[in-house]
Amino acid sequence: MEDSAHPKRAVTVADVAKAAKVSKATAARVLGGYGVVSAKITDQVMAAAAALEYRPNELARSMSTGRSGIIGVVVGDIENAFFSLAVRGISDAARLAGFNVIIANSGEELDAEKSAVDLLIGKRVDGLIVTPARCDSIDHLQHVRRAGVPLVLFDRAIPELDVDAVTGDDRDAAIVATRYLIGQGHRRLAYVSAMNAEGGGLTNIGRISNSAVRERVEGFVSVLTEAGLPNPLHYVRLGATDQQQTDGVIKRLLSDSAQPTALLASDSLVGLRIFKSLQSLGLSIPKDVSMISFLDADWTSVTVPPITIVDQRVYEMGKLAGERLIARIERTPLAVERLRVGTSLVVRGSVANIGQ
Repeated sequence: MEDSAHPKRAVTVADVAKAAKVSKATAARVLGGYGVVSAKITDQVMAAAAALEYRPNELARSMSTGRSGIIGVVVGDIENAFFSLAVRGISDAARLAGFNVIIANSGEELDAEKSAVDLLIGKRVDGLIVTPARCDSIDHLQHVRRAGVPLVLFDRAIPELDVDAVTGDDRDAAIVATRYLIGQGHRRLAYVSAMNAEGGGLTNIGRISNSAVRERVEGFVSVLTEAGLPNPLHYVRLGATDQQQTDGVIKRLLSDSAQPTALLASDSLVGLRIFKSLQSLGLSIPKDVSMISFLDADWTSVTVPPITIVDQRVYEMGKLAGERLIARIERTPLAVERLRVGTSLVVRGSVANIGQ
């Protein structure tokens, strides 16, 4: 029985070398995966390491090789199915390339994002994938670049940063969804987002700090303008940050003198909150109000009726971001790009045709 007061000493490279009857330098080459060593010696060293239950010192290895074998990922809200799917794609790409992943959640708070980035840089990660909480506050991301750490942005783009970004085709996705609603006869449409805003309204699209939300709102407003509908910004409502806030947003919309007949939810969490709000008000979808949600989250296909959604290929987006970062870590010569992954509209039963 192991004496808890005197824990077992960690096995070192020197211990493995002695057991394998090779030099410490040879054992280090085998265990570190660098240099040229014969297959026979490699087998001897690996057998000794397994017998001794050797565990590599990651910090020491990173100092000797210049690599930690770790990718850092900072997402906006891990509770959101969008980011869970993205992380899965990133992790699969990383694993195939021999990297591990450390995930941090910013909660869409800039200070939390800065702290997470600092922590991951301190862990000597080989590269970072970040979903920026704000696209107008980038000093900490500039620091990442100055530190020489490869950086890829996910879901949101910041052209001023001059780094790769993997995003959806957000503006086009909103245009397609909004045109579908217009085509079904709806003339009073609302776009609902979880972004914080005083009063929940919007007077200037340019002030939206989240590039994905901004582009979706631009697409939504452009279609309403194209259709000759008055005051399109009136129906852009922010602040649906939790169920209570969403209930308030929906109640205010439906108490409007010209209440909307259709709602477009900015993401699946907002969509689910809207669905619950309408249920609590005793309203039927699509008889009383039609709705579309971004993302094919599990809940959208099991409601009655199932929800029409903007299908975002999020796993593919995450995998692409992981592959792009690994290419940067490996110093593959590539031009800086914004890689857009297309979307499609999946029509189900949540939108009524109310005619012209």
